[in-house]
Amino acid sequence: MDIVDVAQGEVGPIAEFWSFLREGRFMIQRSASTGACVFYPRIMIPGTGESDLEWVEAAGRATVYANTMVPRPEEHGGAYSLALVDLEEGPRMLTRIEGIAPEDIRIGMDVVARVERLREDPEDAQPVVVFYPENR
Repeated sequence: MDIVDVAQGEVGPIAEFWSFLREGRFMIQRSASTGACVFYPRIMIPGTGESDLEWVEAAGRATVYANTMVPRPEEHGGAYSLALVDLEEGPRMLTRIEGIAPEDIRIGMDVVARVERLREDPEDAQPVVVFYPENR
């Protein structure tokens, strides 16, 4: 049976992922037979077609693979980081790095995940996964 999140307009694994985030949980999918993890949520593993995906709690640890700074006016929060990180479980994901100036982020830096609401009105914002430098 498909899970449907009418409020978000999502169906299936994507709706489940957003539901977990609203609970404050960062979950990824893992193949029960091979142990391979995937991210972004999907119904099967690309390349193999394995469809025995189950949800597991992500360790929340990652390494910065690539990073860029997105300029934005100060009145809208200033510049922010947009990064690719390699999750400890294997998948790579697009995210933001918070808690450090974008120009200070380095390739290979260890980071940890948090589920946060990034808008000015946190009650009105969808939670997202962001990363912070490991020592902060």
